[in-house]
This record gives sequence, C-alpha cells and structure tokens, in this order.
Amino acid sequence: MTTTRSGEDQHGLVDQAATQLAEGSIGRREFIRFATLLGMAAGVAYTRAGLAAPQMAAPTLPFPAVSAEAKRGGVLRIGQRVTRMIDPALYNWLEMSNQTRPICEFLTLVGTDNVVRPMLLESWLPAPDLKVWTLNVRKGVMWHNGEELTADHVAWNIRRWSDPTLGSSNLGCSTFAALTEYVQAPNSKAKPIRRPLANGVEVLDRYTVQLNLAHAVLSVPEDFGEYGAIVVHPSFVAPFSDRPIGTGPYTLAELRVGEHCILKRVTRMSDGREFRYWGGEVYLDEIRFYDYDLQNQPAALASGSIDALFELTIEQIELARSIPGARILTVPAAQTVCCRMQVDVKPFDDIRVRRAVVLASDNAVIKRLVFGDHGAVGGNFHVAPVHPEYFPLPPPTRDVAAARRLLMEAGYANGIDLTITVGNTDGPWMQAVCEALRNQVKDAGINLAVDVVPESKYQEIWNKVPFGASSWGHRPLGTMVLSQAFRTGASWNESHFSSPEFDAALSEAEATLDIAQRREKMQTVERLLRDAAVMIQPLWRPVFSLASSRVNGYAAHPARQIHLNKVWLS
Repeated sequence: MTTTRSGEDQHGLVDQAATQLAEGSIGRREFIRFATLLGMAAGVAYTRAGLAAPQMAAPTLPFPAVSAEAKRGGVLRIGQRVTRMIDPALYNWLEMSNQTRPICEFLTLVGTDNVVRPMLLESWLPAPDLKVWTLNVRKGVMWHNGEELTADHVAWNIRRWSDPTLGSSNLGCSTFAALTEYVQAPNSKAKPIRRPLANGVEVLDRYTVQLNLAHAVLSVPEDFGEYGAIVVHPSFVAPFSDRPIGTGPYTLAELRVGEHCILKRVTRMSDGREFRYWGGEVYLDEIRFYDYDLQNQPAALASGSIDALFELTIEQIELARSIPGARILTVPAAQTVCCRMQVDVKPFDDIRVRRAVVLASDNAVIKRLVFGDHGAVGGNFHVAPVHPEYFPLPPPTRDVAAARRLLMEAGYANGIDLTITVGNTDGPWMQAVCEALRNQVKDAGINLAVDVVPESKYQEIWNKVPFGASSWGHRPLGTMVLSQAFRTGASWNESHFSSPEFDAALSEAEATLDIAQRREKMQTVERLLRDAAVMIQPLWRPVFSLASSRVNGYAAHPARQIHLNKVWLS
C-alpha cells in the first residue's frame, strides 16, 4: 500500500496506473475510473489526472454542490411509469429503483461522470490481489425507525444479494457471484449446487465489513451501485411499500400503481426523535411520480402537469425544443438494444441461422436511420466505446450472399420465416430498429415479422421469447454487463448463451488489473461473443431527459438514475 495526499491508504496499483497515464498508454478518464475503484477519493483522482473535478458539496459527500440561492420547499412532479415496489433486490426495471432511491440508499453512487463515489460506505480498500475488500460503513447514518446503520445491516444485505435462492439480478454482478461457490450434489449425476461462501462476508466491528471473494474482482464499488443493490433494513418483509424503512431523506406516503407515487420528506423517526439526514440539507417537501408512458411524458411537461421526466426519446427531440421554459439534458452512455436470439431454441440452436441473420444486417445503416448523427454504431459484442476496457474490433460488415449460403446449408434453401418481439420499453425507436432489420434481412430470404406488444407485456416476457429486442441499460464497465447478460447461468442471460471458453476469458479479463493488459484480454472476450452470433446490437445511444427551467440540479444520468437529494425549485 501507498498513501494518498489526504493521508489515506491507497492500493499500490494506483501508482502503476499513474505511470501508464504519464506514458500515454491510458487516458485521464481511464485513470480516474481505475483509481476511484481502488479506493482513491474522486476529487484526488481528478487532481492527479490533471483535470478539474466536478464541484462537490464536501469531500465526504457524493452529492453535487448546491447554489447559495437554493430554496427549500415545493413539490417536484416527475413523469415516468409508476410501478410496484415489492422487493428492491428483485427489481428488474429502473423506474422501480427511481421510486425507491429517495427512501432507501446504496453503498456507493456512480455519478453522471461515470465515476464511483462512496455513499453508505465511507470508503473501501482492496487487498493487492483484489480478493479481500475492506468496507468502512459511514458512521451516524440513521434509519427511519431510529436505529443507526451498522456493519451488521450492510453484511445482511450483501449476504441476501448473494443468496442464489433469492433469484436477485445482483447475483449476475461479479462481486456477488464471487461470494458463491458450486458444490457437488449428493446425487453425483445431478448438477452442482450453488451456495454462498461460508466466510464470504465477515463483520469485523460495528462499522467494518470484509469481503472474502472466491476470485479477484475490480468492480466491487460499481456493483454496489447497481439499481438492484438497494440497502434495506434487516426487518424487511415484502412488499417494501407496506413498511418502507430507509436511510434516505424521504419516505413513501402513497403508492397507486399505474397512477402515482408520493414521497414526503422525513422529519421524525419512529421513536419521535428528529430525523437528521446524513447527507445534509435536502430541499423538496415532496416528490411525486405520475404515471406517463414515454410517448406522453413531453406533452405532460408542456401542459404543466409535470416538472421533469424520466427520459426523452430520439423521436421527441424536436417537440422538446418547442416547449417554452424546458431544458433538454443529455449525457453519453452505454445504453443499447439487443436483438438477441435464444441459442437453444429452434431454429436459433443452429449457429448457421444466427450467423445468417447477423450477416444480412447492417448496423451502421440501422443506426443512421434511427438515430441519425447521435450515438455510435454497435459491434454485436455488447461492450461500448465509453467502457474503459473496450477493444475496438473491426466493424461488422453486411454479406447477403454469405447469409444465403448459410441458410441453404442449414436446410432453408427457400428462405426462413422468423418473428422478433419488441415492446418499445425505451420508446418507438426500438420498433424502428426492428423494422429496419426486417427490411435488410429480407434480401437474404429471411422473412422477419415484427411483433409489437405493449410495454407492460414485454416486461413479463422479455427473457422468454425466442427472438426479442430488449433494451439494456448503462453499466460503468463492459465486464459488468457481460457478466449479467452472457455468463453461463446468469439470471438475466436472456439469450441462454453458454460457453465455458467465454466464461473463462471473461473471468481472466475481470481479474487483470493492468488497464492496458485488461483491454487486450477483452479482445478475446468480445470476439468469442461476436463470433457466436448471439445478437444484432446495432447502436449505442445517448441519454436524453427534459426538465422545466425552474428545476435546479436535475441531470441526465448515463444509467437513467434519478438523483433528487439536492434538487430544488426556483
């Protein structure tokens, strides 16, 4: 270990990354991302990289600074789908998390700059091999019921997220997967049983937790910021909405699914004592989520029914520009759509069919038709240019003749009829992608029907349809989304892709600490996934949002998280 300028212990690999920065083998933002993951304060990392840090309220807080003109009071109205709030660890749509975020909080917070900062954790420090992580719980954080947050509470949540019997998507994250092991079932012919590591999570004292991982993981702090990793009180019993105990500045006052969700500022704890939020001053009296689908959110803002919205789709940009007093907010992101095929379902269990579909499509054309000059072309391997470990493989090329030959070899000399299901969960642009794909693959003898289902229905069947167009949100690291979406047995592996070679290559990349070497190893990971022809992933899109000019501190987030602790109304 070495010591930071602030006197704190620092992982020795930060100095190695600093050397790579000086040599020009990595960029400044790559250094910042790497250094903060290893425990360096974000402000210190920005300074060491020679960049001006985004203004923060204080070195110990993850929230942005607030203007001296900030006013307390008022009701903020947000347009998004209003959903159930059953079990935060089982959330599978971001709107659920956004409704819960002001009530219950996370161990870490990934900012709009894609840099991780401590939240309910005050700091962390990994061992040199990244297998043992020491987590320092923030002192003085109070639950709404009058208890102080402790290491026991944090450990209880981490153990719960890592329990395979729960079925949380968190288990797809490398951190929580590394807190489990496989053991042979009593019947030797049965599949091995997955169970939590016996000593994976240890409480060292009232404010310290130690993770003992089965293998090296770099993304521990970022995994703690995933939208299903919401810290609930150990007394939690589903549904969360019936007894919403949290550490955040707001509590649930009323929930009517499909109508509205009303949050009110907490002033008193259950025992009658004054509630003082650990994160300092908050300004809004109430936060109200009103149920609007994506298509109707801008019109609701234009009419004055809401003050801000969850997301602005590409089709709505011109409309948004015409709304008086509205500000368009944007940020680059690793948001995408995967037109994925289930590799164990006919006819997609034949890789020749999958490769024919991929070869008959042109990602660059699809991206240009749907998003114009916005975003970037996808490469069919689900790692984005904004990811620090991204290795730029040659772009995919369309080859209709090769697609026809593959179909003929697979027994479809006269063509093949396929159906892709889409729910427009991120807006009509998803349907436009499918229709552009339909028009392209037709040249290869692939008759593709586009089955458009309601948003709510697609949420129920997204991982069940043989050929589906699913939206995938931003993850700060490419390895994080690959682990959740394509690792064998991952709960969100909707394509059913399973490759021991891919799993091993991904694990090796995850455990490689040198940034340049890690990127080189990702070349193998990306090629294995692309060559398996699991999907057409045509584009990476930016995130757009919209807010009234009277809403201050409201920002577009690459993962579409809504952070409201320092928002105020003028």
